[in-house]
Parts: sequence; C-alpha cells; structure tokens
Amino acid sequence: MTLSQLLSKEEVGQLRQLVDQAKHIVLFCHQNADGDAIGSMAAATLLLRRMGKTVTAVAPNNFPDFLQWIPTAKEILQADRQMNRVDAALAEADLVLLLDFNTLSRMASPLDERVAACKAPMVMIDHHLDPEAPCQLIVSHPEMCSTCEVLLRVMLDMGWTEGLTAEEATALYTGMMTDTGNFAYGSNRPEVFLAVSILLTTGIDKDRIYRNIFYTYSEARMRLMGYLLYVKMTMLPHHAALITMTNEERKHFRVKNGATEGIVNLPLQMEGMRLSIFLREDTEQPDLIRVSTRSVDDFPCNEMCAEFFNGGGHKNAAGGSLRMSMDEAIQVVQTAVKKYEERLKA
Repeated sequence: MTLSQLLSKEEVGQLRQLVDQAKHIVLFCHQNADGDAIGSMAAATLLLRRMGKTVTAVAPNNFPDFLQWIPTAKEILQADRQMNRVDAALAEADLVLLLDFNTLSRMASPLDERVAACKAPMVMIDHHLDPEAPCQLIVSHPEMCSTCEVLLRVMLDMGWTEGLTAEEATALYTGMMTDTGNFAYGSNRPEVFLAVSILLTTGIDKDRIYRNIFYTYSEARMRLMGYLLYVKMTMLPHHAALITMTNEERKHFRVKNGATEGIVNLPLQMEGMRLSIFLREDTEQPDLIRVSTRSVDDFPCNEMCAEFFNGGGHKNAAGGSLRMSMDEAIQVVQTAVKKYEERLKA
C-alpha cells in the first residue's frame, strides 16, 4: 500500500507557482496554538528555508512551554506582544500560509483583520471542517488526523520530501502525535502509519518526542491535576464527566497558560466513559468560558460543540466558548448532556 496523490495536477501547478514566485513568506496558526499548529508551522518554516525563502512564523498569542523545544519554535512571533514586527512582515509578504485553522476569526482580533487586509496571495492547509478564507488555494482534508499529516502529503505530491530532514520530520510527527492523543483517537486509517513510517526513515527519535511533550510537567501542574480530578471532577449521567477550573484556582497553583493541556483527556481513562468536558475561565476575559471536549467511539463532540458551545472541531475532539459565568456554563453542559443522552448510552 502506498499513499495516494492528494493534490490535483492543477493544485500542484498553482502551489508551485505561488511558492516559486515568493521570496518573503509569512505563516500563521490559530490562537492558543497546540502541537499540530506549532508542528506544522515549524515544518513549513524549515522546508521553505531549505528552498531559499525568507520565512516569518506568527502565533496570535503565547503557546505552551512544552512545545518550545520544537525546531524553530522559539523564533515564532507572538502577535499580541510583537504586532509591530508582524505588521512589518506582512508588509513585505508575497505569500501567506494559513496552517491548522479554517477561518481567519480563529486568530482573533486584531490579527485577523491585519491578515485579511494583506494583499499577498494566501494558501490554507488544514484539516478542520468548513474552511473559509480569502485564499487562492485551500487544501483541507478533515478526514486526516492532523494538519501535519496534510502538510506531509502536500510535500510528497510536490516532490518536496526529497531531502526531508530529521528536524522537519520531528515537527511533523509532533503534530500528528499530539492531535491524536499519541494515536489514541482519529488515527485508524492505515495512511496515518504509512506517513509515520516515512518520517521514521529520517532517523527521528519518536520516544524522545513523546517524552518532550508528556514528561515535562511541573510540580504545579501535577498538583493542579490531582486537585482537578479529586475536587473539581463531576460525574454526569450516561458515561460523561465534567471538570471546571477558575482563574483563582489557576493563580493558586501558579501554573502558566498551557498547563491544562491534556486535562480533558483524563476522565476518559475510566472504564465505560464516553465523553469528557473541561470548562476553564479565559485568563484575559473573565466572562469568557473556554470549552474543551473529548469522546470515544462514535460520540460526536463536534456536533455538541456546534449546537451548545459556539464551536466545533472533530468527532472525538472539539471545543468552543461561552460568554457567561462558570455557573451558567455548567448549566449549559447539563442541558447538552441531557440532549445527547441517547447517543451517550449507545
């Protein structure tokens, strides 16, 4: 079995022309970047520099410390702190790449307006549903496990994997691994592991990558995790669980942004669990509740998030937000679980 062609001949020609003509390329990912966002930006940065391009990568805001080790991650501009440098990069850009998000609004204001106003052609590479952006080319495949898988497939079709480096492969593997919970969900397609096998031929150390992501918790994170599980986890009807966290609790445990990454997955380790929901107050907007959901089997997190939490995502991993108090958000969760009880029982 081999990986099939992803891009059409027309798309190959269009992308080649856009990249060949570009000298200054700016990359963007979504707000609160995760491993797939940083991994895809890092891999694209390394690839394009290998092709002789000047590359600037931009994240809307800070991202977790445990992703800082990824090659080129420390070079990524943070728009909320370095907007002058982002504006300068956009002024010089002759190509913009949007990675791991499906609409400009996921970058948040004012960055989304800055990018929308840019005159350079745009290319989107993503794996979320319903992509919409003013792009010359959109390569979106929601059936794939991660944007890093999509990006690798694009590189293969374009002939850009000739000379694939271990650093590029490390970034791509990180995105694939983190967006599947270490291949625990969204990764049943044989093509996922064919893609991984290609990355392994570069000599990457996948065991070290795993440790760099999952074995770097601080003492504060470990204590917070214990507190959230023992004190804040509530069992909901029909194989579901809810965890909540306020900013006061975050401050009490002195944890940084990103320290709660993966907390939502923990309740699913209990036998028979089908759905986990994590509510946390936004650090900058106290009246905004961030919602993360994870599920197993065929329970549709994305449908629940779209209907109740102003969000969306993938079947087993989705999120959203609610502009209300924590108590009100808990009531919305209870209503959502009640609405979906038959599907939770299935």
